[in-house]
Amino acid sequence: MATPQTPYEAVLHAARDVTRLDSALDAEMLGAALLGSVYAVAETDRENAVREFVAGFLTATSRRRSAAATTIRAVFAALVPDAEGAARVRPGAYAPAWAGQLGRVHLTGAWSYGDVYGDQTSYLATFAYDDDEGGPEHALVALVDHNIGITKDVFVGGPAARIVEQAREICTEDEFTWFRTEDPARMRAEVGRHLAVTDDLGELPAQGSLATDRALVGARLAALPGPARPAAADVPPLTDEVRSRLIRAFLGSPEAVRFGLDRVADGELASLHFCLGLLLDHAASFPDADPMRWSPTVAELFLLDWVHRRAVLDMDDAAMLPRVLRGWAAYAARQRGLPPAAATRTDEAIAEMVPEFARLYSTGERRSPATAAVAQLMADGVDPDDPVALDAWIEANRHRLTDDPA
Repeated sequence: MATPQTPYEAVLHAARDVTRLDSALDAEMLGAALLGSVYAVAETDRENAVREFVAGFLTATSRRRSAAATTIRAVFAALVPDAEGAARVRPGAYAPAWAGQLGRVHLTGAWSYGDVYGDQTSYLATFAYDDDEGGPEHALVALVDHNIGITKDVFVGGPAARIVEQAREICTEDEFTWFRTEDPARMRAEVGRHLAVTDDLGELPAQGSLATDRALVGARLAALPGPARPAAADVPPLTDEVRSRLIRAFLGSPEAVRFGLDRVADGELASLHFCLGLLLDHAASFPDADPMRWSPTVAELFLLDWVHRRAVLDMDDAAMLPRVLRGWAAYAARQRGLPPAAATRTDEAIAEMVPEFARLYSTGERRSPATAAVAQLMADGVDPDDPVALDAWIEANRHRLTDDPA
């Protein structure tokens, strides 16, 4: 066979044996894998890129009458039903018996599981075809990473019962995880909301089956009931009143007493409140913002990265911050009802990070250019509220603040 001249011809060639597959599920998985190459190379709005490709493919192959061509057209139409022309596609006269079952599935169960800290949540749903010719019961698994704010990976496969049982067993044996029955509408909303962010990433997460299974995941999510109301894309920022109330409640807590934060000297009060403000600012920086969600991972992101890039600490602040973080993390763990062992793990992790935090503070190697400039301003004793002094300092240090070699 001659080398395919267009992407559409290449897809037709890759799908030449589609009619020899055993089931609609096998065909949908093949179709999703073929569309995965389109999804992976798109630079933005990958879902729309796949939709446009399918529309173009259906137009370009509209006169093809071979069994393979008409069948893969039906597969794509089932996977991306909102593509232009998809509604008019029908399996050809020589399509396999299972072609009539493409996309015709119903939900048989929905669950979710994850870590007790709330770093990640996996959503699991099982589906069966309306007729056995469609193929076996299968499962969809979608991993949502709340620290990044994306659906990090997806998977469709089987046997469904085994996947459900394995997830349940893993969570039963690990005290730091949970497993529960899930509302299908909530699953659709949460996975879809985070998947929309993934679709627009400049670079996809490495490994996993995100690209190859994305189209089939979209089709299966569409089979779930829609939420009563759209999921909120953004958590509104805390008001000053709410922030003050949170801080007051913490300072009156046993955890604040335990870390000696209820009785700091007057000279340390400014550092105490500055550090507490940083904790709340960091929590607000997450897509799924929650001031009470602190895990070893979140603590590491804060103490060894974010705070160095976003804040200028003096020596009193740097000495105070790890203690404030340990107190707040312990308080947050109790507020969320985490197991004592989970709270202990976070506290021990923070304690182990302190030497590296101190090193990063002393070297300043993680400071952003803006933070480094402000740190130098303070080190030079310039009052940022004095516009004359500030302008003079900027003029004298312009070579540090720009990429201009002059």
